[in-house]
Amino acid sequence: MLSKCFQGLVSTFLITLIGSNFFDSPTALGSVTVQASPQQRLLASKKKPNLPRTVFVHLFEWKWTDIAQECENSLGPKGYSAVQISPPQEHRLVKNFPWYQRYQPVSYKLESRGGTRREFVEMVQRCKKVGVDIYVDAVINHMTGVLEPGKQEIGSGGSLFRRYQFPDYNYQDFHHCDRNGNDDIQNWNDRYEVQNCELLNLSDLDTGAKKVRSRIAAYLNDLISIGVAGFRIDAAKHMSTNDLEAIFSKLRGKPYIYQEVIANPGEPIQTAEYFPTGDVTEFKYSLGIAPIFRNGKLADLQRFATDKTMMPSNKAIVFLDNHDNQRGHGTGGQVLTFKDGQLYVLANIFMLAFPYGYPKVMSSYQFQTDSQGPPSNTQGRTNNIYNPQGKNIGCQQNWVCEHRIKAIANMVGFRNYTNNDFVVSNWWSNGKNQIAFGRGNKGFVVINRENNSLSRRFQTGLPGGTYCNVVTGELTKNGRDCTGNKVTVDTQGFANIQTPGQNAVAIHGGQKVSR
Repeated sequence: MLSKCFQGLVSTFLITLIGSNFFDSPTALGSVTVQASPQQRLLASKKKPNLPRTVFVHLFEWKWTDIAQECENSLGPKGYSAVQISPPQEHRLVKNFPWYQRYQPVSYKLESRGGTRREFVEMVQRCKKVGVDIYVDAVINHMTGVLEPGKQEIGSGGSLFRRYQFPDYNYQDFHHCDRNGNDDIQNWNDRYEVQNCELLNLSDLDTGAKKVRSRIAAYLNDLISIGVAGFRIDAAKHMSTNDLEAIFSKLRGKPYIYQEVIANPGEPIQTAEYFPTGDVTEFKYSLGIAPIFRNGKLADLQRFATDKTMMPSNKAIVFLDNHDNQRGHGTGGQVLTFKDGQLYVLANIFMLAFPYGYPKVMSSYQFQTDSQGPPSNTQGRTNNIYNPQGKNIGCQQNWVCEHRIKAIANMVGFRNYTNNDFVVSNWWSNGKNQIAFGRGNKGFVVINRENNSLSRRFQTGLPGGTYCNVVTGELTKNGRDCTGNKVTVDTQGFANIQTPGQNAVAIHGGQKVSR
């Protein structure tokens, strides 16, 4: 859930220039190195040797049964690190069943539109077996929208609730800021209002209270006991860091935590405050990339290496779009989405190739209105993606499944393989919309956003050999050929690469043809 306003981000993007000895290019960047995040280092150590997992996916509004099968059939084999799931707790049932009803908790029962507790537990276990973690979207700032006096409703798990009355909480467990008559946030430059008044009429929990902190921690610990590996903290900006620290101190183990914090320049609450409690979603990344890919010059992406307006790479969760801003909420700017077609694919290739942050791939469903819920029947039950025979039929219907697009899915392997060379090397551009860069001696990518094809001899930095262009395919089972195009690199690291208009070429050592 995001606030009503556009909220830009601050802090720094810690990238250090360490060279610029390049050949034959209108613009040349040289090699840059960035800080790998603690999550990247953790993933590199906990997964199979030589196969760190460094990209996760948001399967927005997928059911638990479908996620379990997707982990086994696609996410595990493609090397995704984790799945961000929609909030799993009991939620309000809103007319026409919009997506945002999942962000109006009723209780901490694991009974939701996503499925039952039993199905949730089975999903976590099955995904973990194939190396894919589950990150829960944790809604802990608030409960449902404030009901009219005397009104009673029933949640997705059968719980009754009323105005400031829920199975776990009573009137005294909520903030009542008494600032604006209806208690809603009005002044976004007032820290007290932002963290103690109601966000869009949602019942704001008093996260400074011992009882509330303990109950939230109990919910998160229940999820940890099931095997959940991490949490996205929804609306973290609307809770003080003292409250979050107190809650997190009660958690068992060391779950991975990343927080939704969006801050306008000059506002009293800024993203850097939340670095001690976890990583932070970098919304400015999507806002910066979109205009460059739409109407700008890809050559300007070079500036991402020295952009001081973004947060440090080792704290940043990056994405092209998420469930909020693809609907025009929260960030106040137009981002790239699946509706942009091939342009969106090219931008994903850049995001997964460029060494900054911990990338999240969005997996959406088709929508015509900003509140529209997932593909469902008339009772609001989400449609299956897999049929009873285990075949994925949803991705050919109203589920977009961007994470399964060949170029995007295969670039996950590119990022995993190049993770230990968290650098940009051999940067080249034509000064317009054709760029290329390497990742040390591990990988190389060319992106051509122009209509004309690009044919050029590049210094890739890779060892000599034949490599699969992962944008078009991958190694055959015997490892001796590619299902798509191939690129030959000579013993000096040079390769003649042809890139069609509005397309890309990406090669890496994990997709090298064996002799």
